[in-house]
Amino acid sequence: MKHLRLGLVAILMVLVGALCLWWAVDLRWRPPTLNRDQGEIAGILQGAGWVSPKLPGPKLYVIAYRDCAACLAFEAAEFPKLQGAGVDTRVIMIARADLNGQARSTAPERATVAQLWIGRDWGLFGRWMAAQTPWAAPGIAPADGDTARTAVVAAGRSMVETLSPLMKHNGVRFAYPMLFWWDAKGVMHGCACVRPPSWRPVEKEL
Repeated sequence: MKHLRLGLVAILMVLVGALCLWWAVDLRWRPPTLNRDQGEIAGILQGAGWVSPKLPGPKLYVIAYRDCAACLAFEAAEFPKLQGAGVDTRVIMIARADLNGQARSTAPERATVAQLWIGRDWGLFGRWMAAQTPWAAPGIAPADGDTARTAVVAAGRSMVETLSPLMKHNGVRFAYPMLFWWDAKGVMHGCACVRPPSWRPVEKEL
């Protein structure tokens, strides 16, 4: 009887260990399904000033800002693979709003964000991401002091303010890079894909 109990305990421990491993490797990183406000979220994304290589495959929306380390890592590691599979990577760049009176964006960043939203130039996005020195927004009109361009920058910030509670309704905390896509069955997903393990399901589904 004692040996039977020990055997059952051992089996239980193995099962618990397997479940913990399954959660850590797979379940933990599965992208949430967006079950609420899908139409509103989709409309916001489609109406934003995204830039893309205009590929014919599935759409992946990526909300990011220039100095976001996780955003840069995702773009460097995943964009070549996704675009190689025909995925249209639609990047929405924003200049973050000030926080507690402290600026979280620079004048060249605001100018470039405004130009990306207005001109929808994928080449400009690539040059900005590839810049190794402090970006001076060469040849780009300033946003500061220009009412129309300042309004474009504000539109990006307003988009984030609107999306954040919508994502919260779906059990997702808004963070960067914020990804949205539809799988082969048309199910909408959203992911604050900050860590590399969360990128695998994006690859798998797209």
